[in-house]
Parts: sequence; C-alpha cells; structure tokens
Amino acid sequence: MEVLWESAKQVYAFLAVIPVVPFVLIYLGYSAYFGDRKKAFRLAMDITTALLIGCVTVLFNRIFGSSFGFFGILLMLLLGAGLLGNLQYRSKGRVNAKRIFRGVWRIGFFVMSMLYILFMIMGMGQTFLLAD
Repeated sequence: MEVLWESAKQVYAFLAVIPVVPFVLIYLGYSAYFGDRKKAFRLAMDITTALLIGCVTVLFNRIFGSSFGFFGILLMLLLGAGLLGNLQYRSKGRVNAKRIFRGVWRIGFFVMSMLYILFMIMGMGQTFLLAD
C-alpha cells in the first residue's frame, strides 16, 4: 500500500511541475476522442486546477518561507464560495451548491494560473539573485 501511495505522489509531482503539459494532453485527448472541444477545455481546466493548487502551494511556501500556502489557498476558495453563495442567494433566493463549487473551482483555475506564473518568476529571480 505504501508503494502505491508513493507512486501516486510521484506521478502528481511530475504532472504538477509543468501544469501546461497535462492541460494540453487532456484537452487534445478528450477532444480527439469525443469531438467536444468545449467540454474538453472544461475538463482540462478542472483537472489542472488540482495540479496548480499543489504547485502554487509549494512555490508560495518556498518563496515566503512559510507553511501557510495550502491553507491560504483553501481560505480564498472558501471565501469565494461564500461570496458567490451570498450573491446567488440575494439574486435567486436559493443556493445551488454544485454551481457555486464549479464556479469557484473554475475561477480558481485562472487565479492559480496567474499565481503560478508570478511565483515561478519570483522563484527564478530569487534563485538567480541568491546564486551570485
């Protein structure tokens, strides 16, 4: 069982290092097999979000020397869900949890993508500045 867990962690780490690669592979594979590009894009976004969360967490922790990265991301996702839930309740009078989760997850994709790029640039800058 431990070997299986370690293998799963290795595969996740490999895919999370460059999240563009799994995104493209999922998008191309799904759209080629099923022919639905819109659904392929959404599926690729959803899966890549999980990889980006892990990668941004590690980058945040390394750059800022803390262990708050994952909890900070989780806090932002929960706050976003609360704000979207409040907006939905005020406009429609009811809350659809599935739509809120999907909305927060997809907004998280774009936010995590931007943070990934920002933290990669910051991390490379720190590495090059400290190497001199």
